[in-house]
Amino acid sequence: MNKKYWVALSSIEEFDSKFILALYEYFGDVERIFNCGVNELIEFSQQTSGMYKKKLDIFIKQRDKLNIDKVYNYVLDRNLKIITFDDESYPYMLKNIPDPPAILYYRGDFSICNLKRTIAVVGSRRMTRNAGDALKKVMSGLGGTDLCIVSGLATGIDTLAHRIALDNGLKTIGVIGGGMDNLYPSSNKALFEEIINGNGVVMSECYPTFEPLPFRFPQRNRIVSGLSYGTLVVEAALKSGALITANLTLEQGRELMCIPGLITSPNTAGIYKMIKTGAHIITESDDILNAMNWTLNKQIPLFDNSSEKKSYNNLSEDEEKIMQTLEIEPKSFDEIQQSTKISINELLTYLTTMELNGYIEQTIGDRYKKII
Repeated sequence: MNKKYWVALSSIEEFDSKFILALYEYFGDVERIFNCGVNELIEFSQQTSGMYKKKLDIFIKQRDKLNIDKVYNYVLDRNLKIITFDDESYPYMLKNIPDPPAILYYRGDFSICNLKRTIAVVGSRRMTRNAGDALKKVMSGLGGTDLCIVSGLATGIDTLAHRIALDNGLKTIGVIGGGMDNLYPSSNKALFEEIINGNGVVMSECYPTFEPLPFRFPQRNRIVSGLSYGTLVVEAALKSGALITANLTLEQGRELMCIPGLITSPNTAGIYKMIKTGAHIITESDDILNAMNWTLNKQIPLFDNSSEKKSYNNLSEDEEKIMQTLEIEPKSFDEIQQSTKISINELLTYLTTMELNGYIEQTIGDRYKKII
């Protein structure tokens, strides 16, 4: 059982996957790293032009003090599953990126996730309503297929991507930026539990006790894109984690896709930069399938759009006018009243009834929008 040696190496905070895998490649066996002599480690340092000298000094000092069984049992006691770089079950796409993680800690079930049909979804943590609506429109068309959605369980677009996946019968993989003892953000605890209980996987390359420090999130991003055949970017400022993931996607030789947004929003500046350099423009689910050259067969008819259309046919003439007024964009009460010429008291009644029936909803700024 060599897993415990992989775990032991990953439990040293100063070590990253590049260093661990360089040791593994040189010595050919992870257990041998702990049993070799100091001279062999020095030879390794010389072979790598001293690149890892500081890390080797730390390892030489800590190797004999490290309680390998203790750090390994700590993982097992938390019911965490482990995949190491030398496992046959290690995800194929992830193994082929320039900097693959040496180890993965996870909860959930990888076997229910189709790792041959993975799409990463990333975007702004300060998600706009327009972006959220666009993502719902695009992803809902993928419902009931075996496509797997990968994201980072962060606030904003990440959270929405996982939520839409679950609501549409898709499996999903969440990659977090710290150890499993430190789920971030804590507000996603319920989402975390829902994913691992039969709907996918939550994973990290970090030893369970590691905190979600800022430098770990860009490292996490390479795993999100690395697990995926393509990345869909929903919103991205010019300096953002989403743009980092987009660049990693291109470096890893994967397909890059973008949902366009308002050209006046800072959140879309990165989007249009990517589109100008060749990213696929995505406005509906079929655009994703075309970009990936995939054909997916729906297995579960989750949505019956015909029933939605029938319900709209039951609207009164005045309610139809209201729906037509909201067809393009949200409008204020005064704008609706001016367009429809319905009396104020009647319009108040109509809007309240239509909102209760789920035809429209109020948005920020007391505006009304049609629910797609």
